[in-house]
Amino acid sequence: MNADEDAPGLTCLVTGATGYIGGRLVPELLAAGHRVRCLARSPGKLRDHPWAGRVEVVRGDVTDAESIAAALRGVDVAYYLVHALGTGEDFEETDRRAARMFGEAARAAGVRRIVYLGALTPSGVVERELSPHLRSRAEVGRILLDSGVPTTVLRAAVVIGSGSASFEMLRYLTERLPVMITPSWVRTRIQPVAVRDVLRHLVGSARVPADVSRAFDIGGPDVLTYREMMLRYAAVAGLPRRIIVPLPVLTPGLSSHWVGLVTPVPAGIARPLTESLRHGVVCHERDIVRYAPGPPGRPIGFDEAVRLALQRVREARVATRWSSASVPGAPSDPLPTDPDWAGGSLYTDQREVLVDGSPEALWRVIEGIGGDNGWYSFPLAWAVRGRLDRLVGGVGLRRGRRDAARLRAGDSLDFWRVEEIEPGRLLRLRAEMRLPGLAWLEMRAGTCPDGRTRYVQRALFHPHGLLGHAYWWSVSPFHAVVFGGMARNIALAAAREPVTPAREHAPSG
Repeated sequence: MNADEDAPGLTCLVTGATGYIGGRLVPELLAAGHRVRCLARSPGKLRDHPWAGRVEVVRGDVTDAESIAAALRGVDVAYYLVHALGTGEDFEETDRRAARMFGEAARAAGVRRIVYLGALTPSGVVERELSPHLRSRAEVGRILLDSGVPTTVLRAAVVIGSGSASFEMLRYLTERLPVMITPSWVRTRIQPVAVRDVLRHLVGSARVPADVSRAFDIGGPDVLTYREMMLRYAAVAGLPRRIIVPLPVLTPGLSSHWVGLVTPVPAGIARPLTESLRHGVVCHERDIVRYAPGPPGRPIGFDEAVRLALQRVREARVATRWSSASVPGAPSDPLPTDPDWAGGSLYTDQREVLVDGSPEALWRVIEGIGGDNGWYSFPLAWAVRGRLDRLVGGVGLRRGRRDAARLRAGDSLDFWRVEEIEPGRLLRLRAEMRLPGLAWLEMRAGTCPDGRTRYVQRALFHPHGLLGHAYWWSVSPFHAVVFGGMARNIALAAAREPVTPAREHAPSG
């Protein structure tokens, strides 16, 4: 059974803390009395989380042996919550190499336990017939189990929680399509699990006895087809009954593009999700409760998980989203601060506008930009740019925002990511759209010497090669409309901006 709840806290390393599950696991571990160290390639992305001041953050990457060894020093339990999906055709080899390196470093550091969140795989299906996503997840679990460190592998199917990719896919398909012709995988039997239960099992796994090293299936109490999940989602959300007609002709590739067209989840992420639904994924045991028992009345059923997730969405209390982690292959170079940057050309479009309103009102408009609030510019131009980005495999505009009014460093914001935020003063966004170069958008709120409010906006572009230069000069004639209109409209919006009340932190759901 589990160790006594009064046992002293453990030192836990969380990899993937900038991601969807990792970002929610950290406060749960802290609430359980554990000490937490977070490994992140870009530590600044964790700076604005409510729990940031209570954890140790170290810079590193699971593919770098030296940084992993340093991060694991003095650790009792190591949570492995990363994967290389979407980094290229050789992602399976990258996952394999990283898992071996992590397991070896954990053994050398004397780590007591590794905890890995993998994927539930179908029974009776040979591994070579699984999707690359499921195959890699299964292999990583085996590598960690073979590391010589006691390991808990938790295998989950569809995770239902506000902001999860699976929930967003289900939500948008159901809400946007009252009548839909669907792929045959909507008939596949699935055992979804609430994100709260996933977190509960992850926390409980820290105290699994040392002589237990194995995989565990985790899931909710309901086994449903995807069609039934959509119908039950509609009922919980108060929508009219959906008409769903399955067709056998839509391949996983076509399915992923269909999902990418209708939902904010891009095809590159939708494909592994849809491929994973080709075979039924149902739990075959619930042994985890013998070692990590939870409170009575659990696990959470599908309808309740949907209700909790929708409540978080409607209250704008989504702690993390599927887009919390950086897009693989997206630019990560910080904005150069040297005006005479030696790295090459840096094109700039700068606009300044006086605002008939307070700096605080201006900041509320700046921090609320994007998502459903829009970009205060020529809407068609932004919509076309988003669609073009989706066509070439980019994220497009549909990622929206995690929170309708508040931003923090590392948040995704349509096809941008928050690189820097100084509340009340500066918002700097780094482009994650497909571009022949690196791009940033800066928005500043300030005051003039005479006390009037001033808005300063800069668009910056560092071209890559001749194509990058050609791109800048081809779009520069439209800057007066796009960026000039944005600056003027932000100033006008600030003049009309009402005061909005502050909001408090809420639990995961």
